[in-house]
Amino acid sequence: MLTIKILGHGCQNCQKLEKVTRQAVTDLHIEANVVKVSEDADIFAYPILSTPGLVINEKLVCAGRIPNAGEVARWVKESLAVN
Repeated sequence: MLTIKILGHGCQNCQKLEKVTRQAVTDLHIEANVVKVSEDADIFAYPILSTPGLVINEKLVCAGRIPNAGEVARWVKESLAVN
């Protein structure tokens, strides 16, 4: 099962990223554990300069913007292919 982390403090953009991510996972019919990470120390453990951030299986795939559902789906598929 994939672990997907949404990095951010809960701002509107972080909420949008979570919604887009959950929609992409649902559309792909896969199981994923989507976790919100809001503590500064945990967020900045990744090479991120601005939030929101998206981490899939401990790999930062996007930061500082809200990707569209197609981008998230592509990154999820790529992560599944690696495992």
